Amino acid sequence: MAQAAAGPIGAALDAAAGKARAASRKVRLTVVVAFVLIAGSFAAAAGLQMRLDRVHALAQASHFTQRRAGEIAADLSASLDRYAALGAAFANAGGADGTAAISEAGGPALRNIALLDRGGQVVSELKSMPNGLLPLSPAALAHAAYDRTIAASSDGRTLALLFPLAGHIAAVQIDAAAILPRAGMEDALIASLSGEVRASGAQWTAVPIPSALALDGRPRVTRLVELPAGNRMISLARVPGWPLAAGASILTGDALGTWYGTLPLYLFLILGPSLAGAALAAVFVRDFERRARVAEAAKALRATEPGDARLLIRLADAERRAAEAERSKSEFIAHMSHELRTPLNAIIGFSEVIERGVFGPAGHVKYIEYAHDIGAAGRNLHAKIGDILEFANLEAGKHPLAPAMIDAAVVARQAVEEFAGKAFSRRIRLTVSLPECAPVFADTAALRRILANLIANAVQYTPEGGQVRLQLRNEDDVVVFSLRDSGYGFDAWEAAAAGKPFTAFKRPAAATGAGLALAIAMALARRMGGTINLGGGPDEGAAAELRLPAS
Repeated sequence: MAQAAAGPIGAALDAAAGKARAASRKVRLTVVVAFVLIAGSFAAAAGLQMRLDRVHALAQASHFTQRRAGEIAADLSASLDRYAALGAAFANAGGADGTAAISEAGGPALRNIALLDRGGQVVSELKSMPNGLLPLSPAALAHAAYDRTIAASSDGRTLALLFPLAGHIAAVQIDAAAILPRAGMEDALIASLSGEVRASGAQWTAVPIPSALALDGRPRVTRLVELPAGNRMISLARVPGWPLAAGASILTGDALGTWYGTLPLYLFLILGPSLAGAALAAVFVRDFERRARVAEAAKALRATEPGDARLLIRLADAERRAAEAERSKSEFIAHMSHELRTPLNAIIGFSEVIERGVFGPAGHVKYIEYAHDIGAAGRNLHAKIGDILEFANLEAGKHPLAPAMIDAAVVARQAVEEFAGKAFSRRIRLTVSLPECAPVFADTAALRRILANLIANAVQYTPEGGQVRLQLRNEDDVVVFSLRDSGYGFDAWEAAAAGKPFTAFKRPAAATGAGLALAIAMALARRMGGTINLGGGPDEGAAAELRLPAS
């Protein structure tokens, strides 16, 4: 029974181990998954810590505002009790001296004191008739007959403290804004228990809606309120002995200022280990794969026959030598081309000096002709060396290209205009057929170079009185340049060899070049994802077709 149970379990373990070994062979996938998990773990830890720190910052701000609201409420209660005592003193005072002392004790915040009967009629007043308060609402009169209450004046700038006193109602009119600085600061406010703002500090450019400031029967409350000037945290506390609430507030941005300052540290905590891990993973994968290739090669080599192994070694050595020879050839051509162009510049310059007689006449007209021939030969050789250097750079992959969306019609028109003078001098009719616009994804300089090489060959190898025609057309996903001349065309051997470097074809009454124009044009076309096709039989004229991707 135990052996039977162990059989399926052992098979499952073997299968799991096999899958683990297969997964371990996929090093790139394993590293990517591990990197994602590690980066996700750091991001999750940082996110949780950021959330906890934000909650802690808001809790600290809430504790601070609640304490300040309580202090403001206590100070405000003491101030209101003092004004209520002044109202009681006024009711019991007699004579002008007593009223004057009460007015002086009330200070600038005390606007007036009035004694009212139960119907709201004025019995006596401290300074003047309290028109700003009267008439009081029946609800306020009914409540003031047995308890303290607050009534706002019609002008909205003063408050009336109403309370019962010896069968009458005392009304003490005060300026709430004048007592607010003593009870709080510029971010404080005074509101009724239902949330109507009675006074506010200078920072309050807009006040919250009443529901945001209502105590709802609770002694203290803290809320986050959205305002046009910025979100605020507001803590409200009931004023002891009076139906008012005192509030202290702070901008949420100020409360979270320290938390905002730690955000770059969290980003570093996430990105730092992740980027370092990615770099180490790339190094690890590259080294592992190199070692794996060496191990696989060694394993394959050990598994092969001795004769086959020697053959593989010789093939690998031959491939290495061929790559080194190709690199050495490209470097030699580039170096020698550069070294040859420097003295050629001097030869061309000195021949022009002799030809023009800059320092005096040459002494014989033949010297001037020879200097002209030397300059022409030097410029021709300089151009050939330039072609060799450009082709070497193309072969070595060092020729820079910057493909972009361009108008091929504009480039083709410029290339044709460049050879219009030469074609006219040889009485060759050079015609074009171009659309208004032909967008193509190519490098401008490379495209101009390709067209210049093709048109130059066509004009050079077309007999005088012939014609060369360039046509450009837009197809589905390519732009096609078709160039046809009335020259000699290609025979079977020439058609097979056309485009190979250093391959030139002799033509009657035409000087051949280094045989690199077509090779450079084809290499540039391949670099841009295009092709060049050549055609045209003997005495039928040559035809060249350049196809480039439209996007």
